[in-house]
Amino acid sequence: LAPANEDVIRIIAAQLAEIGDQFDKEIQGRVVNDLVQHFLNENLSTEEITRHMSRVVRELTQAIPADMEQEKAMLVLAMVLTKKIVNTVPSLLHRVFHTTVNYMNQQLHNYVVEMVSA
Repeated sequence: LAPANEDVIRIIAAQLAEIGDQFDKEIQGRVVNDLVQHFLNENLSTEEITRHMSRVVRELTQAIPADMEQEKAMLVLAMVLTKKIVNTVPSLLHRVFHTTVNYMNQQLHNYVVEMVSA
């Protein structure tokens, strides 16, 4: 990446991390534990888990401040949930990461592209 793009990405990352720290405190353990159980269930497909994760993120976004972009909140919530799940059960790293990337590609790809190019 060009140096200017790297600076923009660093600024965006810092902003997302700050929002993530706020969300991290508000996400209840039962939400994380429920997601962990879905990830541990080997009978569920990646698509089923992605749909469940999407549903959880949508539910959590209902509690965000009205002045925050919904897509930004969804992006940060997905990343925070990923971190919390992997911290709870590190062996799920590969499956959780793959599912989160899949979720972001399906739900937030255009938003991420617009955010970086703005």
